[in-house]
Amino acid sequence: MVRLVLVLGDQLTLDVAALTAADKARDVVVMAEVMGEGESVPHHPQKIALILAAMRKFAVGLREQGWRVVYSKLDDPENGQTISAELLRRAAEFGAVEVIATKPGEWRVLRDLQELPVPVRVLEDDRFLWSEPEFRAWAEGRKQLRMEWFYRDMRRKTGLMMEGDQPAGGQWNFDHDNRKPAKGDLLRARPRDFAPDAVVVEVLALVEARFSHFGRLRPFRWATDRDGALEALREFVTERLPRFGEEQDAMLEGEVFLSHAVISPYLNIGLLGPMEVCLAVEDAWKAGKVPIQAAEGFIRQVIGWREYVRGIWELKGPEYLEGNALGHSRALPAVYWGAETGMACMRAAVGQTRDLAYAHHIQRLMVTGNFALLAGVDPARVHEWYLSVYVDAFEWVEAPNTIGMSQFADGGLLGSKPYVSSGAYIDRMSDHCGGCRYRVKEKVGERACPFNLLYWHFLVRHRERFRANPRMGQMYRVWDGMDEGHREAVLVGAEAVLGRLDAGKVV
Repeated sequence: MVRLVLVLGDQLTLDVAALTAADKARDVVVMAEVMGEGESVPHHPQKIALILAAMRKFAVGLREQGWRVVYSKLDDPENGQTISAELLRRAAEFGAVEVIATKPGEWRVLRDLQELPVPVRVLEDDRFLWSEPEFRAWAEGRKQLRMEWFYRDMRRKTGLMMEGDQPAGGQWNFDHDNRKPAKGDLLRARPRDFAPDAVVVEVLALVEARFSHFGRLRPFRWATDRDGALEALREFVTERLPRFGEEQDAMLEGEVFLSHAVISPYLNIGLLGPMEVCLAVEDAWKAGKVPIQAAEGFIRQVIGWREYVRGIWELKGPEYLEGNALGHSRALPAVYWGAETGMACMRAAVGQTRDLAYAHHIQRLMVTGNFALLAGVDPARVHEWYLSVYVDAFEWVEAPNTIGMSQFADGGLLGSKPYVSSGAYIDRMSDHCGGCRYRVKEKVGERACPFNLLYWHFLVRHRERFRANPRMGQMYRVWDGMDEGHREAVLVGAEAVLGRLDAGKVV
């Protein structure tokens, strides 16, 4: 009897669980480009184009390996335009008795599969290094689910950068050697742009005709097959990894990529695997081509943070998406959709997001995320925005990063304190402030940096929650030591900023 094998657009791996469990001789692989997924949130056009082009090429590869693949293009007149509708159509076409699926990375898609009137066998996505049962066992009984302890266990499990049972170099991380401000460098290697081939050109025209979401489609620079993803990995390890650690938290005007890997889209849609990228980095370190702090810093992002947030997403379930521990309710300001702003850091982060569907983690956390948290934006709206606008954003990885780490909406499950800062942090880690309408050194008045004003407003309105936090107590003591007139001027200035946001005026 025929079974349908569902392969989603972020499951483009030859040994993904559903394919491994299938029988090439009798089963039918189903792949479908559908408007239901393209419009579930207003996805960036480049994200849609990357997924569709990669899906088409992956389908060709499956056929070359002997799989029977039925593929629905977005403009196919018979396309039901949802995953469920396409599975039911193909089930009727082939008389299928079951659907085999790898667990989706969004709770919405999983729910839709579970509600199909056809038997569906959902298999765990085993492309991750720590399984769902393993993470549950690790989390059982712990008062705090701190990433640092998880990361150390992952190092022991994988053996990456280990010397026996001890970490290479005698310590688990080298943060004190990393995260420095960067300087402009005309010789800094830039990630390669992959010229669109015939498949990509066709997809770009289709996306251009069908979607009018926020973001520029062209120029389109992404690799769309495994060979291209491997080339992007090789190029990063060879050319930018040596400086990755020291520049990973830096921001520079006009330097979009700095020394970042820019391979997360390929990891998240399945063109690369987490262990292979970590082994490539470890090999470069062992060969003496990169410093230990750069290699360790990158590996921690993959086997530490990436695996950890996926475990949190699995552990907490769909309810996690509803978190709003701080009770924030403000609408997402128009600046996030490209409206005019006098804030140079926000203009840079949102501008490159619009143009490239990309911003690195500090721009997301300490610029756009920090501003949303300080302003009291509804975390559900922030979550939807991040899921929409970034080429590498899929719910399993984006939601914990946004709801937990960025917005503290989970009440502190992921972090012991909220990631908030005044303008001083941005000034220290970037060159944005020199060209800004506002003055980062000014604490009150019309020219005061909005981050300076909103930072204290946030602390004051959430004092009951955070005043006993050992990592925040000092800031409350600083606030209490300020002149009363100064404190009042700060809060009045912050209210004025929030009022302009609510009125849709330029901030």
